[in-house]
Amino acid sequence: MSAPTLTKSTAPSTPPRPKAGMGVGRWIRDRLVAVVGIVALLYMFAPIFVVIVFSFNKPVGKYNLVWNRFSFDAWTNPCGASGLCDSLVTSLWIGVVATLGAVIIGTLAAFAIGRHRFRGQATANVLVFLPMATPEVVAGSSLLTLFLNLGVPLGYTTIVIAHIMFCLSFVIVTVKARLAGMDPRLEQAAMDLYANPRQTFWRITFPLVLPGIVSAAMLSFSLSFDDFIITNFNSGSRVTFPMYVWGVAQRGVPVQVNVVGTAMMLVALVFVVSGRVVGSRRNRLK
Repeated sequence: MSAPTLTKSTAPSTPPRPKAGMGVGRWIRDRLVAVVGIVALLYMFAPIFVVIVFSFNKPVGKYNLVWNRFSFDAWTNPCGASGLCDSLVTSLWIGVVATLGAVIIGTLAAFAIGRHRFRGQATANVLVFLPMATPEVVAGSSLLTLFLNLGVPLGYTTIVIAHIMFCLSFVIVTVKARLAGMDPRLEQAAMDLYANPRQTFWRITFPLVLPGIVSAAMLSFSLSFDDFIITNFNSGSRVTFPMYVWGVAQRGVPVQVNVVGTAMMLVALVFVVSGRVVGSRRNRLK
């Protein structure tokens, strides 16, 4: 028998040769992505690393800008700097109250805008983003003008009102996005099983929206605690933690400020890790 002959259709095709420079270009591209990622991480975490390290510093003078020697003195006495703990308590109290107010009002507004149809709904969706786009200097000065014309004394009340105002948009957008991502068939199935509207809300809708509400609350507290510009306009004689840091920075930031900053970052890290653990456990159960 004669050996089979290879035709043009059956002959094995040779892979095309890569063009000159393709290997070098791919190598540069891959390495460049890695380098850019590393630089971005260093850019984000270098200030945090400096804050943590200098919280253990024992400065020679009042300026905590140059490393001297390792010490736990600031950690054992975090309230050693005059006025620091008072301003910290003020910021925590304002942050909690403003977060509760913004979450309650914002969640109700998100349900109203996201679940109901009414005249002017499109306009409301656009106006929700307006406070987020307004510069804080403009918002702070406008609120100050409003409070002065209404005769409202500046202090705790004006700070809380101002913080609820600029946190509302973030809460509405976050909760409304969670509502938009929900599957409406789940609520329909509950009603098909003879659940009344109240039971459907508390057993189906609210548990599904709760992660968005929690995220909005954490974001609102962070924004409220960290705000300086709007608070500076409407605080009166009250001093929050950012205002305290700005004031002492002109004379020398004490080490205790780094201690408070490090502690806050550790608390935030615990919340983030806990959320990831709970989320991964829920995904495994599914």
